[in-house]
Amino acid sequence: MAHETHAKTLPADLGAPAFVDGWKSRALMVGVVFSVIAAGLAFADGSIEHVLRAWVLGLMMTFGFSVGGLALLMVQYCSGGKWGLLLRRPLEAMSRTLPLVFVYWLVVAFEVKRLYLWAQVSDVTAALKSGLINEVQAHAIEFKRPMLNPGTFIWVSVLCFAIWGLYTWRLNALGLKRDSDSPANTPYWIKKLENISGPGIVVYSLTMTAAVIYWVMSMDPTWYSSVYGLLFLVGQGYMVLAFSIIVSLGLSKAEPFRTVLRQTEQHDMGKFMFAFVMLNIYLAFGQFLIIWSGNLPEEIPWYLDRIRGHWGIIITLDFMFHWLIPFTLLLSRDIKRNKKRLVRVCQWMIFAKAFDLFWLIEPNYKDAARNLHFSWGILEYAAVPVAMTAFWVAFFCTRLKARPLVQTNDPHLAEILEPEHVHA
Repeated sequence: MAHETHAKTLPADLGAPAFVDGWKSRALMVGVVFSVIAAGLAFADGSIEHVLRAWVLGLMMTFGFSVGGLALLMVQYCSGGKWGLLLRRPLEAMSRTLPLVFVYWLVVAFEVKRLYLWAQVSDVTAALKSGLINEVQAHAIEFKRPMLNPGTFIWVSVLCFAIWGLYTWRLNALGLKRDSDSPANTPYWIKKLENISGPGIVVYSLTMTAAVIYWVMSMDPTWYSSVYGLLFLVGQGYMVLAFSIIVSLGLSKAEPFRTVLRQTEQHDMGKFMFAFVMLNIYLAFGQFLIIWSGNLPEEIPWYLDRIRGHWGIIITLDFMFHWLIPFTLLLSRDIKRNKKRLVRVCQWMIFAKAFDLFWLIEPNYKDAARNLHFSWGILEYAAVPVAMTAFWVAFFCTRLKARPLVQTNDPHLAEILEPEHVHA
């Protein structure tokens, strides 16, 4: 018995639907409300120290979305696949939010002496005598001084932003040229973008590692880890893919994504996200297990600062939030094929990533290491990153509306327009 099937057709208007403006308005409203809350908490705490610490968390979240989006875009150009047709435009829009992330970073650059112990120490001997640092910190700061100084911090960061900006401009410009070219030249563009993206992934890995070492790892000048950059690299894929799926499923409520997003591809993206969940916990637990088994006195204090003094509660919740819950949920085929439930899982994963960054950042400071305690300031970790991310989402929406959502000369377009089940 044969069932007649007909391929779907794209609508004439491939632009973002009007409700994206509604997303932007709501994001701006959330940003303003949480900015006011952050200001109130700073007044209640009598200090802006936690505002600045939480600002770093917000920077790492928005940096992860922007530069992580650029990285996943390059991965897609190298790997191919139908998922690129669905996520390419959101990933391009994420990469073009880099100017806002740079503005966020400027705050960190101006307040480097408040945030980083090594920046406060100009004379190691005097700082040691005054009790500002201990002997281990003094040795680490003195040894790493060629790298850990405000001048190098700024120049390395600016260089990284310039490199990311160059790749963002180049890939987005070529994407537009590909759109306007004849479909017959599509193989040429696929090869060209692949040749740029392959080395670009290596460059991204190196520059992103340098950035996270300076912006987060150096908060504790005694800490070192050979997989620190890789942990952030996988973490960016974890959160970028979650956000991209939220956007694509949200866009599927209207054309043109209603036509191109099939349940088959939605299920595949859910499985792709599950892979990042597994890789993320593998690296994080692998580092912990190696250091625990080695039990070396120069390595274990970093973990002790994050386990003792009630921080054990946070690391336990981090394990549950960051891995156990998304792992358990994404095992379900039904959840991966249900739009509303998959969106909820993605939202949870973004929250879990922010929670993990809190565990990474706050114990670097003397008042918090092995001493988890409540203060009005600690609540800034909720208010400030939410405000920063909300403003970033609003900017992302403007970038998303700037281009058609579907690339009409994509080689997978004909396949994705076919009905999901064809019976002969």
